[in-house]
Amino acid sequence: MKRVFFRGFLWLVVAGFPCLAMSAETIELTQTGCQFVQPEGIDHQFHTRSAEDCEAVNEQTGSVRLKESDVMRLRAGDYVFRVKNKNVPYELGFWLRGTGLQRLTLPSVSGGGISTGASRDYAISLEPGEYRYSCPLNPTPDYILIVE
Repeated sequence: MKRVFFRGFLWLVVAGFPCLAMSAETIELTQTGCQFVQPEGIDHQFHTRSAEDCEAVNEQTGSVRLKESDVMRLRAGDYVFRVKNKNVPYELGFWLRGTGLQRLTLPSVSGGGISTGASRDYAISLEPGEYRYSCPLNPTPDYILIVE
C-alpha cells in the first residue's frame, strides 16, 4: 500500500487504484520578513531585501522572540502545512524536521520556491516527537512543534 498526498487529502494506492482515505488537517503559516507570524502572534514588520538582513535581525532579537513564541502542539497524524509568503520580496521555503537524534528517525519535509503573495503546501505524516520548523531562505528562528 502506498500513501500519497494530493491537495490536502491522503490517498492510499491499493492494488494500483487510488482510494481517498481521509482528509489531512491543514495548518496555515504566514511568513513575513525574518519570521512566521502565527507562533510569534504579531507581525514585527521587519524590512528585508535579503537573507543577510534577517540574519542581522535574528542575531539581535531571535532568541528573545523564540522564547516568547507559542509552541505548536499537534496529535500524530496527517497534515498539510500551507506556507504563505505575505510580503517578502524574494523566494521563501519551509523546513520541518525532528530535533536532536530524532532528526534521523522522524519524518521531515522541505522545499522552496514560494514567491511574494504565493503559498505552497507541504504534506507530512507526523509521528510523536519534538520538531523544529523554519525557513532557511528567509532565516527565521527554529520554532517548536510537539507531536503527541
